[in-house]
Amino acid sequence: MNTANILIIEDDESIRESVKILLESEGFSVTDASSGEQGLSLLSNDTDLVILDNMLPGMSGYKVCEEIRKTSVLPILFLTARSTESDKVLGFARGGDDYLVKPFSYVELTARIKALLRRHHEYNPLSAAISNNSKEWVEHKNIRISATKNEVYIDGKEITLTETEYQILLLLADSPDKTFSAQEIYETVWDEIYRADSANTVMVHIRKLRTKIEQNPQEPQIILTVWGKGYKIG
Repeated sequence: MNTANILIIEDDESIRESVKILLESEGFSVTDASSGEQGLSLLSNDTDLVILDNMLPGMSGYKVCEEIRKTSVLPILFLTARSTESDKVLGFARGGDDYLVKPFSYVELTARIKALLRRHHEYNPLSAAISNNSKEWVEHKNIRISATKNEVYIDGKEITLTETEYQILLLLADSPDKTFSAQEIYETVWDEIYRADSANTVMVHIRKLRTKIEQNPQEPQIILTVWGKGYKIG
């Protein structure tokens, strides 16, 4: 049985209740809210994952995501009717880890939730491999990254990253001479099969990561784009 605590923030009562029943049948502990403000009030240190609609009354889901990201790196899954590419990009840019469009398959929803929780809590193939080599820290120039938990320092200053951003940076920093394709990054960090829109997902997370670690994100010196090939650490 699963023991993770999931918070659903969704204003559609029928969807909220059906998702709650589904997840409880899978063994999850579920708390639900009908607005962003209520959802933030229910968020706690025991929350393991948030399912978030971006079209909420009052505070938008995007704003809720930004507020959560000020204090937490827990996984956030957008569950929304908005399906355009720009909506997905905005969701990832605000700090979301995954994006599922309504109507959705319950099988896919539970699979994505379990994958997000596995990456966040149980299994990170990259950090596990580094740990097996007895590394506690990965260091590159002025960057110091814990190999086992989301802890990153640049010039001695701690940087707050989401779990996905941390794993991307760790992957690149641990192999400084290698250029990683978008497919390699996605399949290693997301631990999922590469899909048609996966390259854009990687690009958005790289862009967000750069805003946190680069002095000038428009002229990156840490995460470099190798045109036609992918990304590498500088």
